[in-house]
Amino acid sequence: MNKEKIKKLVREILVELGENPDREGLRETPERIADLYEEILGGYKMDSELEVQFTENSDVVVVREIQFYSMCEHHMLPFFGKVHIAYIPNKKVFGISKLVRLVEKYAKRLQIQERLTKQVADELHYMGVRGTLVLAEGDHMCMRMRGVKNNSKVMTIASRGELEKNELREHIVSMIYATKKEFTSLG
Repeated sequence: MNKEKIKKLVREILVELGENPDREGLRETPERIADLYEEILGGYKMDSELEVQFTENSDVVVVREIQFYSMCEHHMLPFFGKVHIAYIPNKKVFGISKLVRLVEKYAKRLQIQERLTKQVADELHYMGVRGTLVLAEGDHMCMRMRGVKNNSKVMTIASRGELEKNELREHIVSMIYATKKEFTSLG
């Protein structure tokens, strides 16, 4: 990422909007925007580091409510929400922090929620799990601030392997949406 070029382009945008980029409140805006983009769009350089630990256990692993923040590639406005991941290990499990990094790897890009959900499911499936299900819930500022100006939530789901078409899939989705009290009584 060429931060100097981004600063120059942001300065040009401010001028085109009729602003004075040299006024006190905007003087450092180009640099702040370049720093912001480097941070929030850093997923292009991230490795999800999906290290595995071997286990004899073949039960389902469910990680709920991994928070994400992303930027819509259509309007370059934020969207954010939660990703829920379930997978059936194939004699190996992933550290939970690795799953968070996997979500960040794809969220910290210019993105659409449908692709983000698919990419997380695809990478987990590629790592050799028997089945994976990824459900994402998003709140899109491009829908709230412009156009329809609606606060609807967007839900996307992707499943691979043994969780693609399986009664276990329905049970996992109900687990994801169970309240804490209900969730603890499932075990």
